[in-house]
Amino acid sequence: MRHVISALVMNEPGVLANVAGMFAARGFNIDSLVVGRTENPDLSRMTIVVNADDNTVEQVRKQLAKLVPVVGVHDFRGTSYVESDLMLLTVTATPEKRTDIIGLVEVFEGKVTDVSPITMMIELSGSEEKLERFIELMRPYGIEELARTGVIAMARGTQPTRQSTAPARQARERKLDAPASVALPPS
Repeated sequence: MRHVISALVMNEPGVLANVAGMFAARGFNIDSLVVGRTENPDLSRMTIVVNADDNTVEQVRKQLAKLVPVVGVHDFRGTSYVESDLMLLTVTATPEKRTDIIGLVEVFEGKVTDVSPITMMIELSGSEEKLERFIELMRPYGIEELARTGVIAMARGTQPTRQSTAPARQARERKLDAPASVALPPS
């Protein structure tokens, strides 16, 4: 079962390695992992997409919440949320095929970001399924290059949800003389 998990983490070196290490140590394959800044410069948001059963993901969510740099964790399962993925795609576009390609870009609400004599670069955002459908339509034209950001997600407005966010921790102070074991993933 597909799970989208959001983790609010301290914005400091080594956090990504700790979180990825925790998933790897438990034999999870991460389908998508995105980290980005938030409105608070001290915090970053990680969005992790995994395929696993509910019980296993709940255990991982609890272990993730125990990591020192993790402030809160939320599994979007059973809640209303918005997710999006961003893609840049370069496709072979001879002058006679450009009108067809531009028509498809407009239908998918994308935009052409670059044009050369033989290629076009397209920017498209939306659900993973939407991007996959667009990629399939572009294959006959010849995909030259493709880059995707991965899934980002946020809960929709105010809604009654099950509380799966770990209690907020006090902001910690980063010390230069901290023991090296602080940076190691749990064993």
